[in-house]
Amino acid sequence: MRTLHAIALTLLVIGGINWGLIGFFQFDLVAAIFGGQTSVLSRIIYGLVGISAVYYVATLFTGEEVEDDTVNTGRVNYGTEFAEENDIENDIDDDLEDR
Repeated sequence: MRTLHAIALTLLVIGGINWGLIGFFQFDLVAAIFGGQTSVLSRIIYGLVGISAVYYVATLFTGEEVEDDTVNTGRVNYGTEFAEENDIENDIDDDLEDR
């Protein structure tokens, strides 16, 4: 599912840039690259951008999110790479017992 989100987002960025170019400069980059607005390749790109927009709108209403590889346990780890938090606490406890 993550790959599908990445592809859809890439197509939406391409479509957004193309619409920005059309709006500001009256230049259709997709049409210029693929041989005009009525060429088969241009229509495929326009169709894929439209499908990815519908896909993203659908995910907004279903609450579907991109899966994350990390697991959030709700606990923050303030340890460093030099020592574990438990080691520091044990050292402090040992120092207090020595006093």
